[in-house]
Amino acid sequence: MSSGGEDDYVPWIQQFCNLFGHDYFVPISQEFIEDDFNLTGLSSQVPYYREALYTILDYQVDTADDSSNSGSKNKGDLPNKALLAHSAELLYGLIHARYIISKPGLTAMASKFERNEFGSCPRLHCDGMHLMPCGATDLPGQETVRLYCPCCNDIYLPSSSRYLNIDGAFFGTTFPGLLIRMFPEIEHQCKLRIDKVNQDESGLRLFGFKVNEMSASGPRMKWLRMHPKSTEQKKEFDSCQLTLPSSDEMEEEDDDVDEEQDDDDDNTMASSGS
Repeated sequence: MSSGGEDDYVPWIQQFCNLFGHDYFVPISQEFIEDDFNLTGLSSQVPYYREALYTILDYQVDTADDSSNSGSKNKGDLPNKALLAHSAELLYGLIHARYIISKPGLTAMASKFERNEFGSCPRLHCDGMHLMPCGATDLPGQETVRLYCPCCNDIYLPSSSRYLNIDGAFFGTTFPGLLIRMFPEIEHQCKLRIDKVNQDESGLRLFGFKVNEMSASGPRMKWLRMHPKSTEQKKEFDSCQLTLPSSDEMEEEDDDVDEEQDDDDDNTMASSGS
C-alpha cells in the first residue's frame, strides 16, 4: 500500500499548468521532454539548464539553500530555489512552444480552442470567433502572449490581466498557422462568418450616406476582412501566399509598364503636335 505522502504528490508539470494565469498551457508528455532532439539549442538559453530539466522531470535537485543547511562547501555552483524555479518555468515554456506544433500538442490545443478557453474575438463581424494564443516573436523576454483571430487576421491582448505576465515565446509564431492548416474546419468557420456579412449594409453612415473610405473618418483596415472570391483572385492569393514572383514574371510586368509609358508619351506628342 502506498503512503499518504505519495498519494498527495503532484507532479511539477501539473502544478505549473494549474497555477493562476496558466490556463493557456497544456501538459507536455514526459516522453517528449526526455527526447534530446526536442531540446536542441535550449541549453544556451536557460541558466542552470540541467537542474531546471531535472526539476521538470521531478528528479531530486540540490540547491544552494540545501547545501548551506547541510554545511556543504560547493554551494557556489548550485542555484538557489528562486533562480531554479525561474529557470524551470523558462525551460518548460520554451519546450511548450515546440510541443504545441507537434501532432499531440496541436490536438491538445485544438481541444482548448474548441472549448473557447482562449476567448472570443471582440469584432462584431467575426461573430464570436474563437481566438488562439501566439507570440509576436520566438525570443523569450520580448513580448507577452497575444491572441490571434483567424477570421479577421488581427491580434489582440488578452482581456484579463492574469495573462499579461505570460511570455509570448512560450507559444511562438508558428502555432496559429499550423493549427489552421491541420484543422481545415477552422477556415470553414471563418468563411461562414465572412459570407454572412453584407459589406453594402455595414459601415459608418451620415444621414443615411456611407462614409467614403478615403475620408479621414472613414473605415480603416478593411483589407483585413477581404478574402478572394473569384477564380482569378484565388489564384493570385495562392501564388502570393506560397511563392515569390519569378524573375520572368517581374520582367514581363516591367515591359508592360514601359509599353504603357511609351504609349502615353506618344499620345502626349500627338496632342501637342496638333
